[in-house]
Amino acid sequence: MSNELIISNAQDGCRIALLRDKTLVEFHQESEGSKFTVGDIYLGAVTKVVQGLNAAFIDVGYHKDAFLHYLDLGPQFSSLQKFTKLVRSRKIFGKLEKFTLEPDIDKHGKIGQQLTKGQVIPVQIVKEPISTKGPRLSCELSLAGRYLVLVPFSNAVSISKKITNSEERKRLLRLIQSIKPENFGVIVRTVAEGVEVADLDRDLRQLIKTWEDGIARLPDAQPRDKLIGELNKTSALLRDLLNESFDNILVDDKKMYEEIKSYIRNIAPEQEKIVKLYAGKTKLFEFYGIEKQIKSAFGQTVSLKGGGYLVIEHTEALHVIDVNSGNKSNREENQETTALSVNTEAAREIARQLRLRDMGGIIVVDFIDMRSHDNKKLIYKIMKEELAQDKAKSTVLPLSKFGLMQITRERVRPQVNIVTKEVCPTCNGTGKIGASILVSDQIERALEYLVSKQNEQNLLLAVHPYLYAYFTRGFPSIRMKWFFKYKRWVKLETDSSMAITEFKFLNKEGEEIQLNS
Repeated sequence: MSNELIISNAQDGCRIALLRDKTLVEFHQESEGSKFTVGDIYLGAVTKVVQGLNAAFIDVGYHKDAFLHYLDLGPQFSSLQKFTKLVRSRKIFGKLEKFTLEPDIDKHGKIGQQLTKGQVIPVQIVKEPISTKGPRLSCELSLAGRYLVLVPFSNAVSISKKITNSEERKRLLRLIQSIKPENFGVIVRTVAEGVEVADLDRDLRQLIKTWEDGIARLPDAQPRDKLIGELNKTSALLRDLLNESFDNILVDDKKMYEEIKSYIRNIAPEQEKIVKLYAGKTKLFEFYGIEKQIKSAFGQTVSLKGGGYLVIEHTEALHVIDVNSGNKSNREENQETTALSVNTEAAREIARQLRLRDMGGIIVVDFIDMRSHDNKKLIYKIMKEELAQDKAKSTVLPLSKFGLMQITRERVRPQVNIVTKEVCPTCNGTGKIGASILVSDQIERALEYLVSKQNEQNLLLAVHPYLYAYFTRGFPSIRMKWFFKYKRWVKLETDSSMAITEFKFLNKEGEEIQLNS
């Protein structure tokens, strides 16, 4: 099984695709300047304490106040409060080794006993802003590394439950207890299994340095200031996913390539060689067929290879997925066999779709009705196995007597939403357009203006693949006629993400040239 990470840079951020055996299983979009990422630590100010909710609203700089429940204060909240006051008054300088921890707070207590309006306290983003809601916060701070998670104001050492070898668990527990500083707890991640003490120690030291650098900002920090920033999405994905099964990490931007190579050199030097700079003429996502996979995977209707299809609907409260047999019903010998075949394929595709779209909350799946109890158990087993590969926590219930399966999946960031139905750029969705062939005249007028009036050099024209073929096929081709007419060679590239009558000109710096309509 091959794993490849494809990273394409753009002016407004980057797009990240994780391929497993050339099939898209995860897709992320990271925009420039995006704030409030899960893991970020801010200095927040309490704006309102709501006793009825046993929660408080905190100002961290988002246009809506963030939400902090009493249970998210964490047992060590008194220690955090005391430490914050001492650091901000410059009585201590961020070191935890000689700090005296306070007793744990009462887990059944009231928010008013701990927080007052106007109080400032470090808080960590645990859920990004979604829909109309602001971020969700926690005061149980933690810093994630490649092998370890550092938990200040604690002394506990926990080992991932997925490490099942008892000897390995004992080894890791003994190692961590021997190298961790006082008043820092540590959670050992699954990828730490079999890792040498030197690598664990390096990871721990980096996390402690990150903590100390963040706390050094605390004395002069103002409410809303970020104290500690989580890694960008690319680095966070590499940290969490990178293992020996990765074959390639392909990047199409020189600067990002150097950054990723440097990051991997720090966390896994033996895998530095798999990072490669893509220098092909075709766009990276086009070359690997990712653009097409995105368009086919993010629509309301998703086709299954065997002939069935899914219909995915989103509501404010939950997501609903309907499984249909399509033309599969003509191929099997009886109704039960058809239902089992389609449902088996649908279960695997649904698990992929949840991960791909990062769908969270409640998901209800309406499978095709089956009579056999064993077949129902099989679908339930397949769904659990598929979701076990997902790093987001989920709970699956067996099929009900109505053929419905209920799933809950952890949601910490907004769902990925890709528009797959192309709105006609000529009519803007009214349904009435001029002849599509006129787009060639529009392109030629724009080209003449750019060459004659603006004297643009090294023009690049991005168009839909159909238009690309129209301009480049035949002898002499339309592009060749442009060369004879304007004495300029116009580079063309295909972009299947564009509508068929859409086009854009780019200058030699790769920036889009704005055309007057």
